[in-house]
Amino acid sequence: MVVSKKLYCILNLYFLIITLINYEAVMLRIEKQDLLKWFAEGAKPKENWKIGTEHEKFVFHIDNLERVGYFGKTGISDLLNKLARENNWEKILENNNTIALKDETGASISLEPGGQLELSGTPLDNLHQTCKETGKHLKMMKEAMKELGLSMIGLGYDPKWSRSDQKWMPKGRYEIMKNYMPKVGKLGLDMMLRTCTIQVNLDYLNEKDMVQKFQTSLALQSVATALFANSPFIEGKDSGYLSSRAIVWTDTDPDRTGVPQIVFDPNFGYEKWLNYILNVPMYFIYRNGKYIDVSGKSFLDFMDGRLEGFEGEYPTMKDWEDHITVAFPEVRLKQYLEMRGADGGPWNIICALPALWVGLLYNSESQSEAYNLAKPFMNTNVLEEGRISAAKFGLGGKLGNKPIQDIALEMLRISSSGLERRNQLDNRGMDERQFLDPLFDIVKNKQTGAEKLLQKYNNSWNGDINKIFTENAF
Repeated sequence: MVVSKKLYCILNLYFLIITLINYEAVMLRIEKQDLLKWFAEGAKPKENWKIGTEHEKFVFHIDNLERVGYFGKTGISDLLNKLARENNWEKILENNNTIALKDETGASISLEPGGQLELSGTPLDNLHQTCKETGKHLKMMKEAMKELGLSMIGLGYDPKWSRSDQKWMPKGRYEIMKNYMPKVGKLGLDMMLRTCTIQVNLDYLNEKDMVQKFQTSLALQSVATALFANSPFIEGKDSGYLSSRAIVWTDTDPDRTGVPQIVFDPNFGYEKWLNYILNVPMYFIYRNGKYIDVSGKSFLDFMDGRLEGFEGEYPTMKDWEDHITVAFPEVRLKQYLEMRGADGGPWNIICALPALWVGLLYNSESQSEAYNLAKPFMNTNVLEEGRISAAKFGLGGKLGNKPIQDIALEMLRISSSGLERRNQLDNRGMDERQFLDPLFDIVKNKQTGAEKLLQKYNNSWNGDINKIFTENAF
């Protein structure tokens, strides 16, 4: 009788635990309404708008110009650990490998598939802070690299080394992407291994403001591609494109890249964007410290408890946040808008990219002007053709029937006015318009960074691509 009572209690406890686990699973299960709320929670009053700048660089050995692998005496692992040790950055580990760093301000240094290093900067109030952060970061990187015989360069595409020359970084998600990419496009591995970009992340007031900012920036993104074109070489030769990076994105994965027409629908908003993201094929889920390959499968099935191999299991918000990072359109909405159309470049260009978009989108008058400028181009076919034209010809290309050169000049005029109205002054009394100077020079001279590089390549470099590393490294 005593044994039976104990058994009864144990069974009751067991069923209670099972009930609680099931209840917790139900409570944690996310619905579409939760995801719509997630986008809405990204909205901020204007006084809380920030500027988040991201920029990637290629790292190379000074002695032989080869890209740097992860392991080895002077590899990326050594560099990241040195940066962490000397600058008090927290190390992020995967399988005991340092794969990223974070500091107390919210900034992070992350590791791209081919060893490219990216700074995801702190959300900041103005462009003076942005450029100061960029300078501080580059100085810190240079000092650490010098002792290891390394250097770095800002370009949109690796100018010298082939795909087979690259060393893959030890991150589980990259292994899954590596295996999946060739199934859906010819150039996905090149995108992963051989490209670098500059991005800016910007806030929105509400859904209506998000829509206008999204539509405007997506329609004008190819103009930014032209202005920032800085990757004319592939494997030591003229590629035939001023932005080899941009052309790679045209043959990577049509399910998750390019210009989603949905953004230009008259009733576009959070829900239509959510439906787009939910239909982007999955790459992975993260469980027990491991990335699990579910590439090509449906997140909608996952939400319904029907994900193959994980039947009865439902996604968490962390799964959702992971999933939205594997959509790669030219502009991406998370809880902020990401501008994704620019090549990597030198210090002044890093500062110019956020300046361009802040001037266009962080002043209401300029935002309205920019929207009207962009409106004639709000068509996927027009924009896809414009992407290719910008990649090949830069400012000499066309968007619709209009020269990109003319659109770029008008964008800069609007942006400059927007920055003037912001009236954010540095300690010298200068406003943020100064950061647009490199872009005005490009438009005035009708010569992108890529064209300057080609001019040197065909003249003073005498076709020697190695000169780009000695003359253009940070």
